[in-house]
Amino acid sequence: MAEVAVVGSGPNGLAAAVVMARAGLAVRVYEAAETFGGGTRTAELLEPGHVYDVCSAVHPMALASRFFRNFELERRVELRLPEVQYGTPLDGGRAALAYRSLERTSFELGADGAAFTRLMGPLVEQLGGVLDVTQNHLLRMPANPVAALRLGLATLEQGSPWWNQRFSGDAAPALLTGAAAHAVAPLPSLAAAGAGLLLGALAHAGGWPMPVGGSVAIADAMVRDIEDHGGLVETGVRIDSLEELRPAKAILLDVAPPALLRMAGTALPGRYRRSLETFRFGNAACKVDFILSSPVPWAAPGLANAGTVHVGGTRADLAEAENLVAAGRHPRKPYVLVAQPSIVDPGRAPAGRHILWSYCHVPKGSTVDMAEAVISRIEEFAPGFRDVVVAWKTTTAAGLADYNANYSGGDFSAGIMDVRGLVQRPVLSPVPWRTPLPGVYLCSSSTPPGPGVTGMPGYHAAKYALKDIFGLRVPELGLGA
Repeated sequence: MAEVAVVGSGPNGLAAAVVMARAGLAVRVYEAAETFGGGTRTAELLEPGHVYDVCSAVHPMALASRFFRNFELERRVELRLPEVQYGTPLDGGRAALAYRSLERTSFELGADGAAFTRLMGPLVEQLGGVLDVTQNHLLRMPANPVAALRLGLATLEQGSPWWNQRFSGDAAPALLTGAAAHAVAPLPSLAAAGAGLLLGALAHAGGWPMPVGGSVAIADAMVRDIEDHGGLVETGVRIDSLEELRPAKAILLDVAPPALLRMAGTALPGRYRRSLETFRFGNAACKVDFILSSPVPWAAPGLANAGTVHVGGTRADLAEAENLVAAGRHPRKPYVLVAQPSIVDPGRAPAGRHILWSYCHVPKGSTVDMAEAVISRIEEFAPGFRDVVVAWKTTTAAGLADYNANYSGGDFSAGIMDVRGLVQRPVLSPVPWRTPLPGVYLCSSSTPPGPGVTGMPGYHAAKYALKDIFGLRVPELGLGA
């Protein structure tokens, strides 16, 4: 019988299982779906041989999160970087481009380049301190107060109505806003600004890589490690009650609060139960995946080499689209987040074909198919795009919720991304991964540090489970350990 039971095989559940198995404990992972991976699943798209990522496609944290660094993911998975980490198309065939080189990025931003460097340079230089803040609980004392202060001041500036004050042109603001809009939050806002600044700093440090073969390569590496250390990953097994997992000494749940409520039944204390019942989910995404007969015909040539493209125009245009979503409306001209995996991993499609991964933001629970709006928006900056589209598949926000129970209403962040939602996740506590039930821990993106393929919620939960129950420290996680 397993000493440790993990429910959910997303990147956080697998990270927790890796840590516990490496500590010498008997671990069993239970996954309700027929395949493991959660937000790192990869599947064929529409036609055989066209491989796409079901959820996450680009992985800035793969080279940066503490868990993945300790796990030596870069030695286990082939991660490829595009020439341009991300870009934002503008009118007139222009684009703002983010390279790994901050110097080159700033040079191409022209008159605003120096201001961009003054904003991003300190964050890149002290990235370790920035990650210490953003990959832990915001209630803890930062290890590097200077880096925390610099991040805080930059966030206050870019999250306020004065976000344009340092810039004179439209390219630098559009570049920043394209990254900030990942947060699915009103613009400007503190949560979006913090997310965008972190993503920007990562682009100029390690970059935004894509795994060869798809995001499932990350899940595969973790499952192999779990099995190599005596653990077992079972798919097609739905857990309806915590009692099904007894007598496991430690239970780690990569699930959103509604699932914890369901599995715990009446066992949770009233105050904690009410916190879970009132946990707030944010707005959602409508995903549109394409098969193309040739690369996207971007009007701005540099975008052909960009792994990620934030389609939506100027900062004002991007903010208008995101604020319409925040108001519960579907934008006619949405912000569209596009990934071009084929440029670094041509094996994702047969010769002569390409795949394109995209989504736009929509109100939670939406059943609206946004494919036409997405195609029209891309066509504005890539004339002739319609002509290269062979086929597409739409997954509405409601469809995302059906795919993954953690994505309530299609919220792939598993909880609203605002300041309160980052601190009270899911409860206000110095150790929010612990639940009031002995031996039961929550390790999903509904706990700090929140969404993204980082493994950190699982790492944190496992760290406390090892300490509380087994009196053990986090073990070495590298290949040589």
